[in-house]
Amino acid sequence: MKVLAYGTAGLLVLTVGTGGYLYYRYNGNIKSSALFAGESGDAGHEVPDAFGRTPINILVIGSDSRDNPEDCAIGGDCGPGANADVELLLHVSADRSNATVLSIPRDLMTDLPGCIDKENNTSSKKHRGQINATLQYGPGCTVAAVHQLTDIPIDHFVKVDFSGVIKMSDAVGGVPVCVSDNVYDPYSHLKLSKGEHTLKGMAALQFVRTRHGFGDGGDRGRSSAQHAFLGSMIRQLKSAGTLTDPGKVLGLADAATKALTVDPGLDGVTRLIGLANDLNKVPSDRITFTTMQTLPDPTDEDRVVIGPGADKLFASVKNDQPLSQGSAGDPAPAASTPAAPSQAPQSQAPQAPAGPDRSGISVLVRNGSGKDNRAGDVSEALRQAGFAKGTAVGKNTSAEKTVVHHPAGQEAAAKQVAAALGLPASAVQAGSGSTIELVIGADWPSGTTFPAASGGVPSAPQSIDPSAALKGADATTADSAGGCTPVSHQYTVKLPGYGGMTPVQAYDKAKNVPDSAP
Repeated sequence: MKVLAYGTAGLLVLTVGTGGYLYYRYNGNIKSSALFAGESGDAGHEVPDAFGRTPINILVIGSDSRDNPEDCAIGGDCGPGANADVELLLHVSADRSNATVLSIPRDLMTDLPGCIDKENNTSSKKHRGQINATLQYGPGCTVAAVHQLTDIPIDHFVKVDFSGVIKMSDAVGGVPVCVSDNVYDPYSHLKLSKGEHTLKGMAALQFVRTRHGFGDGGDRGRSSAQHAFLGSMIRQLKSAGTLTDPGKVLGLADAATKALTVDPGLDGVTRLIGLANDLNKVPSDRITFTTMQTLPDPTDEDRVVIGPGADKLFASVKNDQPLSQGSAGDPAPAASTPAAPSQAPQSQAPQAPAGPDRSGISVLVRNGSGKDNRAGDVSEALRQAGFAKGTAVGKNTSAEKTVVHHPAGQEAAAKQVAAALGLPASAVQAGSGSTIELVIGADWPSGTTFPAASGGVPSAPQSIDPSAALKGADATTADSAGGCTPVSHQYTVKLPGYGGMTPVQAYDKAKNVPDSAP
């Protein structure tokens, strides 16, 4: 995604000087497919914060498709069909201060939705199965499955195949990686000596596809290697002068647009540029890579199921709670002014912002619902949510609808009040008083969260501590340059005539196999 971001951002500059030729050329490279292919429902909807900003959630799909000559030559086993070798859910926060890259193992067994692939006239029914198989019914089916699994809205998807990984790694001039030991995986054909290497072309593809060389031979070890690769690619783009070299930018933009299939919301250079600008705002040390928690499948040792804590991780992403800290160890700061709207779809109802300070906002709460103690309950809930201790109960009144009145210059603060309580944006209205006044109407007879049936949405649950959300999950950040990807010391591979062995032993035995990179 960073390759895409920087490539398309540079593309804007290049097209200005060429009369639009490159714009039309690259625009024509982009392929698109439906965002959602589930039998019912949709991919979810982002909820704006009090400033009208929305997060962005993009599902990045690595396809093992071998239905064209180029990918067939790379992967073998030519023929139709495809599975999702890689599923990365990229979340960019509403204030663009942080991001999370959440890996979903391809071996995960879970309940899958029914899908209708209109492009290929195929369909599937609801069933329990391996999540990577959903790509056989189009990327929109994989989107539907990930949304059902996580309950996280998905705004866009980006799909890349074997040849795309090769082209994009070449376009950035290679990606530096480090391995802890000699490693040879005869299945992906990755062979590297201990230490640092710069991977291009086929070697890059071998590294991100390797599952027997790292960890226990399952998908978690491969996800960790992919995170190391992506983090290195981000550092490479920021340090190698890629964005100031017209030749590199040109090659990067050409490779990115040729390599990708996207949803209609990203089908165009200008839309990709908008996304690129959003991605470029996130500092490297606030991009967290993690893999969802899993347990071995009790019915199949080669598969996994959802593990304890995954619900907290999913909820943290859904509720736009940062999982990373800055270089000084402080939580990611919230922007104090609204950011430019993203390309992601927006709904009309706000949710409680994670960052803005509420301690200076006092609210006068008046009960117009006709029910007892409503003002006291809601005012206490506001104080517990961080609003000023001066938040108090006013005189009872009578009102059909709940509103938040604000004096001049305090509309943003009133929006925070509405967002914290799950009130719709339309509930915020200008008032004549000197303080923010919440009038609870007959449309809100109970509880401290405005009912969704009345037009609002539940306020976000209490913030989940990052350590709790990441318990049992691997986690690192994009600026983590230290350390090498640990090579497996388990018997995860076999060589003809030798039987099971470690990837380290396989390296020593396969002296006739050339290394993937010097």
